[in-house]
Formats: sequence, structure tokens, C-alpha cells
Amino acid sequence: VPILRDPRKDAEDSEAVFYFPGCGSERLFSQIGLATLAMLYKVGVQTVLPPGYLCCGYPQNAGGNTDKATKITTDNQVLFHRVANTLNYMDIKTVIVSCGTCMDQLLKYQFQQIFPNCRLLDIHEYLMEKGVMIEGIKGTQYLYHEPCHTPMKTYSALKVAENLLGQAVTLSDRCCGEAGTFATARPDIAVQVRSRKLEELEKGVTELIGQPVDGKQQVKILTSCPACLQGLSRYREDIEVETDYIVIELANAYLGKDWQTKFIEQARQGGI
Repeated sequence: VPILRDPRKDAEDSEAVFYFPGCGSERLFSQIGLATLAMLYKVGVQTVLPPGYLCCGYPQNAGGNTDKATKITTDNQVLFHRVANTLNYMDIKTVIVSCGTCMDQLLKYQFQQIFPNCRLLDIHEYLMEKGVMIEGIKGTQYLYHEPCHTPMKTYSALKVAENLLGQAVTLSDRCCGEAGTFATARPDIAVQVRSRKLEELEKGVTELIGQPVDGKQQVKILTSCPACLQGLSRYREDIEVETDYIVIELANAYLGKDWQTKFIEQARQGGI
């Protein structure tokens, strides 16, 4: 069972969390999972990880393959019970996710019976509770795209974004048109959804910088869903604005632009 912690901060009473990355944060955009681990490392908690590349079972359930989804869910629950028994000396009270789709599925896992009295929390909500905040980055304004499957269910997602980023954040409404397999399964509908989202993005960028395009150096779109990160990247050529994850923006600001290399080096020197 992998456990990541900063040995310089490690103490017997250090808080412990269980992090479930999911497919999107581990395979699709591994920088999300790495940024999550780096920020948990930064705030001094012990992070317990499941074995690599576990699916939560939501895609199978959404695709109508309920038998497969039930098997994945049950197998994972058994595995997590074994992890909890192995680490019964650790008082794990928080299960961290970085994907709203995983959050929706993990709510069915009855984690309170696996890690007694634990809660499910998105990484951004958890970091806000820990007092993480960057001073507003000069010259950059933010649009926040709230996913259809928002992982933030304890606090207002927009307020979380504003607290973490240390400045006002504008909400960009409407679905991005990705929705997991929706964009590939029904491109005829997805294209229509995208056209409405493009209007919303142009409106948001115009409100921030006075023009609907070419805000690459001045505006960034942030989100908290791997599928949305992929979907929003499709608008890059239309509005010339970059998209990223909130926790990655935090890692860049807190740990420097080369945070990935530095974190991996730190973790390998007694951090795992």
C-alpha cells in the first residue's frame, strides 16, 4: 500500500487521507493526480493510495453495463476494506477525489463503513480547509467552468475557486459538450452544445478583457473535471484561451513551474 508523506513533517499525529485518482486523473491527465499528490505533500498530510489504475465503475454503469459496474464497485470495496484493515493504525477521516464522476460513483461505496466516520471531499475543498491560498496572479483573470458532475458538494465551487486563487473568479455557465463519451457517441448533439458554450465563453472573455478572443496571456479557464479539461481544450483555437485544473494552477504558484520534476525527486528521497 503506497503512502506518500514529507518525512520532514511526518509525525505520529499527522493527518491521513485516502486518495482515489480515478481514470481521468491517472491515465487521461496524469498531471492532475500528480498535482493533487504534490499539494497534499505540501500541506503535510499522509496520503494513502490504492493500487494503480483502478476505475470507479461509473462509465460502465452509464453505458448500461450494470453487471460489470457492480462487479467493479464490489471488488473495489473489498480491496479498500483490506487497505483499511492493513492500515488500522492510521485514523483516515477523509477520502479525497479529483473528479466529479468518481465522486458520484464513490458515494455508493459506503466509505463510512470502510474508514469509520470518514467523509468524501474534493481536493480543492480540502486544500481550502487547509488554508491554501495564492496571492492573485497579476495579469491573469479566471473563468471557472463548473462541471455537470461537480466534485465539490460540500462548499460552493465558485467560492472555493476564489478562496484558493485569492481573487474574484467569473463563472462560465453551460456544458462543455464533452461529458465523457457523449462527444464521440453523439457528435451531432455535442456540436450544438459546444456552439452554445462557445457563445458563453466569448461572453465571459469579453467581460474580462473587452474582446471575445486572444486572451491567452490575460485569461485562463479553470475547471475541476478531467473530461471537461479535455472538452474545453477544443475551444482553444476559437477563443485563444488556455484551460487548466485549479489544483495544477495552485501547484504552479506554490511549487514553481518545474514542480513535477521537483516533487518526484522529493518523493523518491524517503517520501514514499
